Amino acid sequence: MDVEIKRDGLTLRGTLVKPQTEEFNLVVLMHGFTSNRGVDPDQLLYQLAQRFESEGMATLRFDFNGHGQSDGRFQDMTVLNEISDGKAILDYACSIKGVKKLYLLGHSQGGVVASMIAGYYHDKIDKLALLAPAATLRDDALKGNTQGYTYDPQNIPDTLPIKKGLTLGGFYLRTAQTLPIYDVAKEYQGPVCLLHGLKDTVVDKIASTRYDDVYQNDQLHLLDDADHGFSIGNSRQEALNITTRFFLERAEQGRLAPED
Repeated sequence: MDVEIKRDGLTLRGTLVKPQTEEFNLVVLMHGFTSNRGVDPDQLLYQLAQRFESEGMATLRFDFNGHGQSDGRFQDMTVLNEISDGKAILDYACSIKGVKKLYLLGHSQGGVVASMIAGYYHDKIDKLALLAPAATLRDDALKGNTQGYTYDPQNIPDTLPIKKGLTLGGFYLRTAQTLPIYDVAKEYQGPVCLLHGLKDTVVDKIASTRYDDVYQNDQLHLLDDADHGFSIGNSRQEALNITTRFFLERAEQGRLAPED
C-alpha cells in the first residue's frame, strides 16, 4: 500500500507491503543517488522487495527528498538530509504493529545512509545489508569530482549541473567532504552483508572493503561480473539470492545459521 510520512514540512512517499500474518520481519530498503524506491519491475529495489515478500518478510521503501514522488528539490538534497529522511522512515517502521525484527538495506548512496542510520540506531536494527555502498562520495568531493563532473574542491560552486538534467547543490558537496561515514557506521555491531561488483565503474570496491575493515560481524561478497546496479550477467540473481539468504539466516553462537 502507498504510505506517506512527514519530515520537516516535506511529505515522503513510499510503499509498504505486509504478509498476512500477525508477526513478521520488516526490511527497510533505501535507494541511491538520482534513483527512486523501485517502481518498475526491472529495478533492483523492486526485485529485492518482491523476493523478500515471497519469503514472508514485509518491506518498506521510500523515495528520499527530491527523488521520485517525495517532496523537495533535488538541488536541496544532501546526504545529511537523507539521513533525516532515514530517521523519519525508521520511526515509521518502528510504529508498524507486528514487526519482530527490523532489517535495513541500502544501495549506493542509500547504502551510506543505511550504514549511518544503523550506526546511530544500532539498538534498533537487527541486520544490515549494503549493496555497492557509495562511501567514496566523500573522497570524490575532496577531489572535486562527483559522478564524473569536476569542480574546484576548495571553491565549491553553488550549483553543479549533472546527469539527467539535474542540478546538484553546492551544500551537498560541502557536507560530503566532512561526512564521518565509517566513524558512525562502526557503531553498529550486528550482522552485516556487503555486496560489491568488481565491474562497478561508479563506486570503487574500496568503499566496501573499508566497511569490511570497520565491521566486526560482516560478510563481504565481491562479485566478479557485477556492475553498480547488479544488472549484467547473473549478478542480479546473485544479489537477490545473497541478500535473501542473509535476511533468512539467524545468528547462532557467533555464526549465521538458517532460520527455523
